[in-house]
Order: sequence, then C-alpha cells, then structure tokens
Amino acid sequence: MSGLGVALPPSTVQDELWEGFFAHHYAGRRRGLAQRIFANSGVITRQAAVSPLLEDVSGWSTERRMLRYQAEAVPLGSTAVRRALADAGLAASELGLFAVCSCTGYATPGLDILLARDLDMSPAVQRLFVGHMGCYAALPGLGAASDFVVARGRPALLLCTELTSLHMQPAGTGGPDVQQIVSHALFSDAAAAVVLTPRSKSFPGYVVREVAAVTDTTTAGHMTWEVTDLGFRMGLSPEVPSVLSAHVRALVGELLGRHRLSIGEVDGWAVHPGGPKILDVVRDRLGLDDRALAASRGVLAAYGNCSSPTVLLVLDALRREPRPPRRVVLLAFGPGLTLYGALLEFSTVAA
Repeated sequence: MSGLGVALPPSTVQDELWEGFFAHHYAGRRRGLAQRIFANSGVITRQAAVSPLLEDVSGWSTERRMLRYQAEAVPLGSTAVRRALADAGLAASELGLFAVCSCTGYATPGLDILLARDLDMSPAVQRLFVGHMGCYAALPGLGAASDFVVARGRPALLLCTELTSLHMQPAGTGGPDVQQIVSHALFSDAAAAVVLTPRSKSFPGYVVREVAAVTDTTTAGHMTWEVTDLGFRMGLSPEVPSVLSAHVRALVGELLGRHRLSIGEVDGWAVHPGGPKILDVVRDRLGLDDRALAASRGVLAAYGNCSSPTVLLVLDALRREPRPPRRVVLLAFGPGLTLYGALLEFSTVAA
C-alpha cells in the first residue's frame, strides 16, 4: 500500500445538528429518547454532502436521491483518488485495476466508469464495483485489489465513497423508531482511496498479508439496508454487539495464527467504529487497552460512522502517528452479519 487519500464534505458539530434539525424532526415523545441517543453516540463532528441544516431530504423520492448521489459522489471520489495517487507518486494512467465500493447510491454508468474517464485512466483499465456490502466493504475490496497486484504485477486503486446523508428517513407517526434514530445519530459521508503497487515499485509501505472473513447467517436480519420509495432504510438490531462478541476473537486468532503471531504482537488496531458499544466489545474480547482503540474512537468522534471508508480513515490516522505501527489489524463489520479482518505489515524491503 503506497498511497492513501481522503475527501470529506463540509463538517458540522453534532450538537448543532441536534438543535438545528433533529430536535424538531423527533418531536413529542420521541425527542427525549433521540436526544439521549445523539448525546451518547460518541460523535462530536461529522460531514454531510447534503446537510439537514440546509436541506430536508426525508421526503425525497429514491429517484431524486440517486440523481443527487451521482452529482455529489463524483467530485468527492475524484478528490480522494487524486490525493491517493499523489501520495503514491503514481499517474492515473498507470493503474491496472480501479475498484470502487459504495452502497449508498446507484448510477449507470457508475462511479468506476465516470471517474476513470474524468481522471484519464487508461481505456484498458480493469474495473470492479462492490455494492451493498456496507461498512465492511473496504476489506474485501482491499483483498481483491491486493490479489490483482500480486497476480498481474500492476498497480491498483480502491475507492470507498458513501453518502449516507442522502437517506434521511421521515420521523414517522408511530412510536419511536430506535434503529432509525441510532443511524441518524451515527452515520456520515466520506471518501477514501488507497493505492496498492508491486513491492518492487514503491516502498516503504504496508503489505497486505491476508484478508479473512466470517459470516453468521443465522443473524442475517440484524443489519439491513433496504431500498424503499424514500431512499434506503437502515435496520440495526441492538443484538449486533453480542454477535460480534461471539465471533471476533476467533476471527482475529485465526488470522494472526496463520502468520504465527499473537494479539500482543500487533501494535496497530484499525477497528471500524460502528458505535461506542462496538468498540467496547472488540476491546474486551481481544483483551486490548483503551490506547489500542484510540484512533478508532478519534475517527468516530471527528467523522462519525462513514460506512465503508471509515476503517481506511482509521488506518490513515494510524499511519500519521509520530511512530506508525508496524503491524496493523483492520476489522470491519456489516450485513450478514459479517466480520472482516485484514493483516497489514510495514515493510521497507522490495521483493
């Protein structure tokens, strides 16, 4: 991994979002519950390409939201890609594979085609679009890009772009919809891109040692992302942390065990901050101290849960530390319920 670039829409303070929009959106008996959820979300600031302080999209049709998705996602993704390429010292025309992850919008031609055109990638560049994997999509995307680099000996770029702000839901007329309140308190917009190159071309950098996954299909209904006439509707069961608790230690143990490593030999943890409880579960099940997840909590506080780009934001924070970690485990979670892990190791030696 030789380059990483991030692009963010305008940022807003969480308290201002609450006072300026959500306090009125969840009026009546919903308000007290919603206020507590917002206050305990772990989010201080977050970004929105379509800010509810400026536009209330909760009544928009899915068609209108998808048109706006393309208008906002193309420039945001372009900025992230340009920054990643500059960080890697690579031209867009040198890419052999361009992979895009996004679950918050649909367009054909897609972001992969439009951005390849706008950024002057080769007409022969191979493209891969990963959709509807949600918050963990960056890791299977990273695995596919890494496999391409190893197999073909050519550079690849992975872009994760999400605009969750487009999927604000109506408050409804029944009782409090806790799952929607939680998602509206946590989710945010971002784009992040990573460049992977053959080891002989551009090092030092992080080597992708392995990507691993486990899916518990008995809990498939615990996390959903449904297409409705009013955008995409999130379903988040309160049982998600307990499912992660049952699987995360075994996944990490098997991932590290194949490289004869222990948890204590990992000095960097990039854990997708799906919420404060998610991070608490990972910390407790892996026996980590609070410092190990400081970068993940910092990203949650500063950016919110941006879905697929989020784990890459944590990785970016780790690599910018005064003493970047040598070994990093990335963990992300999403529909399935699915847990994904990746092992990265810093290397200065070309193959």
